Amino acid sequence: MTRVAAVDCGTNSIRLLVADPATDGPGLVDIHREMRVVRLGQGVDATGLFAAEAIERTAVALADYVKTMKTLGVQRVRMVATSATRDAANRDEFFAMTAELLGQVVSGAVAEVITGDEEARLSFLGAVGELDPADGPFLVTDLGGGSTELVLGHGAGPHSDAVVDAAYSANIGCVRLTERCLHSDPPTDGEIVAGREFITERLGPALAAVPIDQTVTWVGVAGTMTTLAALGLGLEEYDAERIHLSRIGFNRLDQVCRSLIGMTRAERATLGPMHPGRVDVIGGGSLVTVELAALLAEGAGIDSLVVSEHDILDGIALGLLA
Repeated sequence: MTRVAAVDCGTNSIRLLVADPATDGPGLVDIHREMRVVRLGQGVDATGLFAAEAIERTAVALADYVKTMKTLGVQRVRMVATSATRDAANRDEFFAMTAELLGQVVSGAVAEVITGDEEARLSFLGAVGELDPADGPFLVTDLGGGSTELVLGHGAGPHSDAVVDAAYSANIGCVRLTERCLHSDPPTDGEIVAGREFITERLGPALAAVPIDQTVTWVGVAGTMTTLAALGLGLEEYDAERIHLSRIGFNRLDQVCRSLIGMTRAERATLGPMHPGRVDVIGGGSLVTVELAALLAEGAGIDSLVVSEHDILDGIALGLLA
């Protein structure tokens, strides 16, 4: 049995999954999952560079992940880096750090920058594995810090049966939108209007590439979506088991999103399921979600969102077992 580790380093967070292959069919058995908000993409949209303190925060988290991998006896590891890393001019400094640390687990292991299309494919593979194929086609939305992946596909169950029909990585996410448009606390009406215009601009090419009118089930993954689900369910604290594969109707989703957009950061921080690292950017993620929900309601008659705790991490790990 091969024990694998997947690391996903995004604009806002770095996450680890250690897993074994399932013994009763395709899939994974979780050994360890962990997430830390390191805000690697801090200021990248404005400067085109990683901030020194952002690289240091990421290095501290990754060093701890390496200790966990070694303790758990990981044999294969893959780390992918996404939106912020594609944009940063000084990314060589980041890759030197990751190579030094990952090499302690598996000789020659390095972080990889993946394309938006590959990010979309891996997110889809991770998200649909426990869904009924009859509920497809599925539109999987991975709303990250710097980018948002829209992936339309069909098939589910065993991951080998999942097929991606169309995908697009839009250069819009909760961190990028917040830094670009939402400067006040809470955002002003003018900033919200500017944010919606920015979202419309960035989603335009995605909607041209991905026929969302074919969607039967909308699936959301990653921290913004899972936090919205927790709040929609009325949870007093974050509970991954209750969130996973929960369904939230658009009326309730709209209430939650609009409430978060209008809150101050101090008010958001008091919410039980809210991770401290999402307090300042969840309003931006909510704004993107509201716009996507409106598009899906109009274009495909969708009226609810299914939220999955399984996402690109699971896709990366499954690839290591192939």
